[in-house]
Amino acid sequence: MKGCILITGASSGFGAACAERFYKEGWRIVLIARRLERMKALTADFEDKSRIYITQADIRDLKATEKALGDVPDAFSGVEVLVNNAGLALGLGPAHEQAVEDWETMIDTNIKGLLYCTRLLLPGMVERKKGHIVNIGSIAGDWPYPGGNVYGATKAFVKQFSRNLRTDLLGTPVRVTNIEPGMAETEFSLVRHKGDSVKASRTYEGLKPLTGADIAEIVHWTVNLPAHVNINSVEAMPVSQAWDMLAVHRDEENPI
Repeated sequence: MKGCILITGASSGFGAACAERFYKEGWRIVLIARRLERMKALTADFEDKSRIYITQADIRDLKATEKALGDVPDAFSGVEVLVNNAGLALGLGPAHEQAVEDWETMIDTNIKGLLYCTRLLLPGMVERKKGHIVNIGSIAGDWPYPGGNVYGATKAFVKQFSRNLRTDLLGTPVRVTNIEPGMAETEFSLVRHKGDSVKASRTYEGLKPLTGADIAEIVHWTVNLPAHVNINSVEAMPVSQAWDMLAVHRDEENPI
């Protein structure tokens, strides 16, 4: 039997795809998310229930997360891989119009939730001399775009935290990887547009985006490399996406 992997935000998207990929590979999987029924539905067809543990918690809440992880049964103790997947974007408005509540939700989830889970599980990895932190970042942490203000900033945090974490862990066997997907068709755009399926679907019109399974395959690859190999970061885009020219505003009558 393989080791034990804990995946946050496991009710959909990249998290759900990682759960499927690692379960098929023989891992014990611990899934944590707010939507309990979605996780139950995801694992309903998984035959070996002894390798699955599901716990409901909002990782923005430190005490709730601490309790959820503290209640993990002994059979799933010794988590070897943490996939910090839980995250979201809200809105595409300019900074001077965006709702502060949306900013707070992104910061609490994408930054604080990731920190809480890492801090709770990392000491055990260091003590056991075995572990891997896989953070799901975004190309938005490198490349700005209109409306990406706080979302991009949270993913830039994930990038730099991953790098600093790696330096803190120098001298231990614990690995750290930051995976930065580009356009991927999950619930991401539906959440960003607050349930507006028409707007969400337009995001992927006329192109073939990445899928959850694509990112799960990358996570699986980084985790299964020889123990002395650390993949610092992976930036992945669909072939139909690339970098664009720098934006320029032109107004001949009223240049600014």
